[in-house]
Amino acid sequence: MAKAKSGKKNDKSTVLKPAASAKNENAGVAQAYIDGAPLDKVTYLEAKLILKPDRFTSVQSFRDFGAIVRKTAKKAGVGFVPDPDSERRPQVREIVFGDTPDFRLYNNAFILRRRISYVDGFPFGEPEIVFKFRHPDELKATQMDVRPKTAGRYRIKFKVEALPLKDRVGGYRLLYSHNCQFGLSQVHEADPSMATMVKILPALSTLKKSDEEKISIVNEGIVEEILLALGQLDFGKGQVGKCDVSLWRTRGEHKSLVGEFAFQVQFASRESVAEKPKKLAAQFYVSLQHAVSDWLALGVTKTGMVYRLKGNEPQSHE
Repeated sequence: MAKAKSGKKNDKSTVLKPAASAKNENAGVAQAYIDGAPLDKVTYLEAKLILKPDRFTSVQSFRDFGAIVRKTAKKAGVGFVPDPDSERRPQVREIVFGDTPDFRLYNNAFILRRRISYVDGFPFGEPEIVFKFRHPDELKATQMDVRPKTAGRYRIKFKVEALPLKDRVGGYRLLYSHNCQFGLSQVHEADPSMATMVKILPALSTLKKSDEEKISIVNEGIVEEILLALGQLDFGKGQVGKCDVSLWRTRGEHKSLVGEFAFQVQFASRESVAEKPKKLAAQFYVSLQHAVSDWLALGVTKTGMVYRLKGNEPQSHE
């Protein structure tokens, strides 16, 4: 994706362009993880728009936003196939974040969360643990080994995330999100201590101060996510991505925190993605920002809003 034009020359032509340091074989950086496994590579593009929550007062408001997405896609020449679920009830999921009392994980670019899906008011499926290192420096994100020490299966998703600029509409900034996902059943120790977390997630070892310190729910906040699938965006050349719109609110008080529109495209490698779909995705993303400018909440992230529930403003890499 191309950034909005400014008075300075921009040599970062697309969001899928690898960081120069990550490509340089002679840069003196690690080319594998400590056990010899090859470094993970970015295979997802996830573009997000963080939205003001006050607009989302009913499921119809979700569909109204979806209508703007469809209209903008049509103008940009992007294919759009509606999701049948867009005319049904939204999905409901519960999300909690875990951290030390001083937010040491988040302040060092780590995010630890648990997500549970609900169907007809009851938990459905296995709770999912997501552990991620999210940073604007691609090389740092690449070299962070987020793999867990569990006997079961896990999934690595390495994404480049596009967000609007913090202070104006029409451009974007990038975060690199190195994710690992696994089921809660693979965590056999119930002790919520940092010592236990380090056993399961060795990447956290440098943050541990003592074996006794605990990991607890961030700001005692339980987030209820209301999510409506909108459809699929087709950028051509096989680059198709699902898109959805969601609202985060606190459980119990139902205090609306933040909304989000997102689309995600998976690809085998950056080199396999043709230039035309890259440019089309960029044009659509910037055009949609302008089309929904009065909905946008600039300079925030969903996770950041949860960490600020009680007025805290920890330093982060977001």
